[in-house]
Amino acid sequence: MKDIFVIKEDYVNSRFDRWFKRNIFKAPQSYIEKNLRKGNIKVNNKKVKSSHKLQKDDKVIIYNLKYSQSKNFVKDKKYIPTKKDLAYSNKMIVENNENFVILNKPAGIPVQKGTKSNKNIIDMLKPTKEFENLYPYVVHRIDKETTGALIVAKNRKYAQLFTSLFRIRKIHKTYLCISLGEMKSRKGTLTDLLYYYEGKKKITTKAITNYRVIDSNYNYSLLELNPITGRKHQLRKQLLIHGSPVLGDIKYNLSNKLSKKKNSLMLHAYKIYFSINEKKYNFTINPPSNFTDTLREKSLKIS
Repeated sequence: MKDIFVIKEDYVNSRFDRWFKRNIFKAPQSYIEKNLRKGNIKVNNKKVKSSHKLQKDDKVIIYNLKYSQSKNFVKDKKYIPTKKDLAYSNKMIVENNENFVILNKPAGIPVQKGTKSNKNIIDMLKPTKEFENLYPYVVHRIDKETTGALIVAKNRKYAQLFTSLFRIRKIHKTYLCISLGEMKSRKGTLTDLLYYYEGKKKITTKAITNYRVIDSNYNYSLLELNPITGRKHQLRKQLLIHGSPVLGDIKYNLSNKLSKKKNSLMLHAYKIYFSINEKKYNFTINPPSNFTDTLREKSLKIS
């Protein structure tokens, strides 16, 4: 028995293993590698590696594999949006065109499903009329508790385009942040080495962020942040390093007292702008009410 799948345009230049996990089942990498080596899975009747880049109309042939019964099958608990979630999804959309949407992401919902959260932005979008017969592609992420501007592509072509624009730093983002204490200068550039671990291996990356102090009062500051690089938790880590962590951040803070979460994370993706084929896109999303309420409470002003 064999199953044949024809590659659609959306998956041109996609790695084979990524296509397989999205379209067949979320198999362990070792399962895919083994069956490619054995010839149980072929592309155009040829053996390929998991990193093989697919092209339009390629034929993926799968021989005698029972996906749902495989001992390696990883079964995901599927998140099904409620009617309330779907109604909220429509409210999130700021811009909608044939190639992408711009969302006003709320706090408390991750962009993608994770080990600790089943509910997520991408699965909320799938059943909406804006994504009918389409798939929402993640092109960048903002933290679960961060609010504001988020791009989601509607096709692989634009997903790859946005990924390229982010890589060459042609997509510009501005964040608003309420932080503890005061920065040493009213404006400047933060340049730091951040690190994370892959297993036991320590990986070091360079993070660069331009900042401007909009208002401050010794105890708190309202900052405008323009990240030049795009590292995980970059803004939160850098502000901690420089002694002015984000208000409401229970992960990157200066004192254990902050673990008693009195505030939501006061970090908001305020503006995003970019150009595609000489057309300029510029979006501004005002911060949510709890952010503006906190500004008043801390006697800070945006302008």
